[in-house]
Amino acid sequence: MKKILLYIAIIYTFLSAGEIADQYSAAAEKIIQAALESEAGFERLAELCDTFGPRFTGSQNLEDAIDWILEEMQEDGLTNVHGEKVKVPRWVRGRESLELITPHKKGMQILGLGGSIGTPKKGIRGDVFCVNSFEDLEANADQAKGKIVLFNVPFTTYGETVQYRYGGASAAAKAGAIASLVRSIGPFSMYTPHTGGMYYEEGIKKIPHAAITLEDARMFQRIQDRGGKITVKLKMDGRYMPDSWSRNVVAELPGSVYPDEVIVIGGHIDSWDVGQGAMDDAGGCVAAWEAVRLLKALGLQPKRTIRVVMWTNEENGTRGGNAYRDEHVDELDDHILAIESDAGVFSPEGFGFSGSDEARAMVKEIANLLEPIGSNFIGDSGGGADINPIMNEGVPGMGLDVDGSKYFWYHHTNADAIDKLDKDEFNRCVATMAVMSYVVADMDTRLPR
Repeated sequence: MKKILLYIAIIYTFLSAGEIADQYSAAAEKIIQAALESEAGFERLAELCDTFGPRFTGSQNLEDAIDWILEEMQEDGLTNVHGEKVKVPRWVRGRESLELITPHKKGMQILGLGGSIGTPKKGIRGDVFCVNSFEDLEANADQAKGKIVLFNVPFTTYGETVQYRYGGASAAAKAGAIASLVRSIGPFSMYTPHTGGMYYEEGIKKIPHAAITLEDARMFQRIQDRGGKITVKLKMDGRYMPDSWSRNVVAELPGSVYPDEVIVIGGHIDSWDVGQGAMDDAGGCVAAWEAVRLLKALGLQPKRTIRVVMWTNEENGTRGGNAYRDEHVDELDDHILAIESDAGVFSPEGFGFSGSDEARAMVKEIANLLEPIGSNFIGDSGGGADINPIMNEGVPGMGLDVDGSKYFWYHHTNADAIDKLDKDEFNRCVATMAVMSYVVADMDTRLPR
């Protein structure tokens, strides 16, 4: 009997959603056209990137960028514009270098991994031993002792390969290594090393941990395969400083009928300390901001509030997302949907969605409105690092899905700059987020949990 009632509910919801799609077709066309014709959002993204550069947690760049965003949001006429304080960790890279000594002299590009300790002031000199997996290291631990271990692991998927960045230092230390290196986590390089977070296993000696380029990792492997010797000198100043204060950015387009019911839309405003953090994640932040600014400019005030949030400290702590949950925990029953953009603002394909079957039927029907720009796909699951804390409290979640074929070419590298982005693709991301958030915020039926 329960299954029959569930099927009836799904069918009823689907039919209702069909009516919703018909009701909002004109508004969707208006939003899409305005977004595609706009210059404002992409110009604002470029100004943010060029003016403030990388926005690492604890840096003045990040706090200056947040000040500017809050001022600009006020000028846009958005409501309830404010920053919500978050205590954040502060890791400082300092100076770092890697010098190849044998078989020839060469200065090499590296990026220390976030959270790594530094070397002694004079550096660490040692021979490099290449492995291609944790299992390879364990099987050859005797050769790793007293050496600098390089995890030369080809990129497959980010989720699979990033484990060597996260846990490589402790694994190498267990084998007696004096430092560890990792082949940068990405499928492509123009001599561009990749940074990112790492961790130390409790009770295991901490050793310095850095990423080298794909080119150098392959060269080291070739030399080792020929029976050659590889000697390097590594210097790193990485260290933690006392926690400091940052802010989550919040602004709203208030609802006309149910202002306490909220659709959250946003990304993370911090980035790593290299490049401009244009795609990761200034693009996601500005796309969400522009979506709401555009709705206001078009005079489309929804029945529910759409809240733009730019979370701080996603890259090396996710304290922004957790702080948002804690700040708004008493309001989460009225958080209707959370949408995060943190996969770049390349050509949009749709959303991943996590929620009830009834809600999925509705968002699939709403997504049909996005077919003209090819972003109408709804995947099996969705979310993001910053909305996961509130999703764990029952809030349905969506993550913007885009063409990810080149994302990891630039991810966490000096190449993550505004020139890698395309204005039309960005504008289609804006349109996709604007249509979905507006319809969910305005429809008569509250998105069911």
